[in-house]
Amino acid sequence: MPHFFIKKKDISDNIITVSDDANYQHIVKSLRIKLNETLLFIDEDEIEYKTRVKDIQKDYMIAVIVESYQSTRKLKYNLYLAQSPLRSDAQITVMEKATELGVAGVYPIYTDNCAVKKNVIDTKIEKWQNTMYAASKQCERANIPTCFPLSSLDEVVSCRKFSKIIALCERDTEQYLKEYLSENPIKAGDDVLLIIGPEGGFSDKEFLYFKTHNIPRISLGNLILKAETAVITTVGDIVYESIK
Repeated sequence: MPHFFIKKKDISDNIITVSDDANYQHIVKSLRIKLNETLLFIDEDEIEYKTRVKDIQKDYMIAVIVESYQSTRKLKYNLYLAQSPLRSDAQITVMEKATELGVAGVYPIYTDNCAVKKNVIDTKIEKWQNTMYAASKQCERANIPTCFPLSSLDEVVSCRKFSKIIALCERDTEQYLKEYLSENPIKAGDDVLLIIGPEGGFSDKEFLYFKTHNIPRISLGNLILKAETAVITTVGDIVYESIK
């Protein structure tokens, strides 16, 4: 069951009032929710509310809180994805699946072999953020990841102090992902940056950048994966290998 993001101000005396148009239209018009049906909400403090619908009016609805608890549907560390955007539906898939797998944010990066022009990427940021918002509701995430503005590889690497930075590469690799994570386990509270390139792979200049900045060049194995498959597989493997 999807949940809906609300604010603390929407809650009073064990009652949640939904009056914002986006949530109201989704719940009442799209889902056609009925009186006494169950709905889930979550606030900015990541408190989940199981509710029962009490009243539906033409521009608002009321739900009674039956149960509340702290949501645990998030990773114990912050996993960021720096990724060279793909064309059309492939990038939507990346945003959806990265959200489902728990990433804290996605940095679209313009690489030498990027298949999408800069001006096109700039117009897509809001759409990708909306995709992540919808996916967060659908999979009941405790929070909503951020789609950052278009950046260069160096801007992302330098934007914060990451605990670990790794680049998934199709050639000239140093280590398999499983081996790297075994030797460099991710800890609670870590900020981890995963860099994945375009369908055409990284350029020689970008490989030199990784070497110069001591960024491990990691492999998933000998198979050749499409870029969106590489994102899903790598993020999924990191999450799996980091479960304690």
